[in-house]
Amino acid sequence: MNYKKLGKLLGKIMILEGALMLAPLIVSLIYNESYIHILAFVIPIAALLLLGAALQFLKPKREEFYQKEGFALTALVWIVMALFGALPFVINGEIPNYADACFEIMSGFTTTGASVVTDITALSHSTLFWRSFSHWIGGMGILVFVLIFIPESNEGSSMHLLRAESPGPQVGKIVSKMKATTRILYLIYLGLTALEVIVLLCDKPIPGYENEKFFFSVLAAFGSAGTGGFGFLPGSMEMMNPFSQYAIATFLLLFGCNFSLYYLLLIGKLKALFKSEELRAYLLIVVAAIAIVFTSLLTRLSSLPQNYTTEEAFRHSYFQVASILTTTGYSTTDFNTWPMAAATTLLVVTFIGGMAGSTAGGLKTSRVVIAFKGFYVNIRKMINPRYVPKVKFEGKTLDQQTTNGVFSFIALYFFIALFVLLLLSFDPINGTSVTVVSDAGTYTQTHGFFSNFSATISCISNIGPGFEGVGAYASYAGYSIFSKIVLIFTMLIGRLEILPVLILFSPKTWKKV
Repeated sequence: MNYKKLGKLLGKIMILEGALMLAPLIVSLIYNESYIHILAFVIPIAALLLLGAALQFLKPKREEFYQKEGFALTALVWIVMALFGALPFVINGEIPNYADACFEIMSGFTTTGASVVTDITALSHSTLFWRSFSHWIGGMGILVFVLIFIPESNEGSSMHLLRAESPGPQVGKIVSKMKATTRILYLIYLGLTALEVIVLLCDKPIPGYENEKFFFSVLAAFGSAGTGGFGFLPGSMEMMNPFSQYAIATFLLLFGCNFSLYYLLLIGKLKALFKSEELRAYLLIVVAAIAIVFTSLLTRLSSLPQNYTTEEAFRHSYFQVASILTTTGYSTTDFNTWPMAAATTLLVVTFIGGMAGSTAGGLKTSRVVIAFKGFYVNIRKMINPRYVPKVKFEGKTLDQQTTNGVFSFIALYFFIALFVLLLLSFDPINGTSVTVVSDAGTYTQTHGFFSNFSATISCISNIGPGFEGVGAYASYAGYSIFSKIVLIFTMLIGRLEILPVLILFSPKTWKKV
């Protein structure tokens, strides 16, 4: 392990986080918040800059950075970012418990959107901004952003960092130079974010929040871009106008696409874009899920407590499928009260997630497609032993290592989920009642197995809200400190796709070479 190189790069990340915290500090000054809210960002900024600068004095004996070190650095960076990123919540007193604050900011950076906040109206503008901004920071990846500015010793080192942090079974450059690749990705990311802000500004203000139109548009765009989903209004996106709800849902689906496809679109390679097998599968899943949910709601319109019109039923179906499939977690209604077919469909797309190379979480559409093709090939092999198995994806024959890697990832994903579910079953919250106040009315929800199951899947898939006791109108505040720590690492495992976190805790990783 190249400890000095690791420390030096970690120091650069700390300096970057300190610089990024200037944004919520400026928001605090703009809204003339109290000195404690200003100090809440000044103190961690100073600490990050000082510690980061001190680590720059380290002089590594070698500049090479191998895959093991890239994976370890990735996991370590996210943990350090969360430990310092939680400080503003504790200092300003809005989330006084440090474990809760770490849960909140890890949920932000990992674009999960699970929250321990029970009264969103009690949060200051700077806190609301920092929560949503953390989604935008974590969406494309912290180290991917750093690669734009930090010169690496060789392309191999950069690729190890990109591979450790980028989602999907296969990671590569879209142009010959790594730095150019990361710049293109972030320009697309920034452009789509800015476009969403502009579109949302075209809508009329939310009644009662006329002066917050620009601020809320920026927060909504941050959450959409990172597919995070922290709410900044009571009821998440319920108070948004229909135009904004349609716009946000559409942008969620756009951010759930592989960003490499946007590059193909920009350079005019439309044929290659439409030939994308993963894109076709992604769109098919979107259309099928919306159709099932909408049909399910139509058959029960008269019995639903919300009394939807046909247009409202379609809008909520479109929004919730887009939000859950892209693992964002925004909500426009209480889907806990929906028919079983609709709720089950949302649960299924929870596992799938968005496309590889997007900001969405979950297993990824590409892995699901490859897995089904792998199953089909294996069945054919069993029927005909002479058959030579070939799994093709995006017009290319995948090697056995890639296919096995997909099956291994899926198996490990569900094994970790079951282990987390077991740990949550010991929490004292089980069997207690939770009062839910939503557009469906006020009712009591018992926190039980399905609450823990949906919390586990929501955290490992980086979605946020689940069902029952952790639904869209509830929170994770009732869990014990131990359960919250378990879920913190579950969110991190889900965002970094398991291996970097497991490598971080392997004793062999830290042996000197």
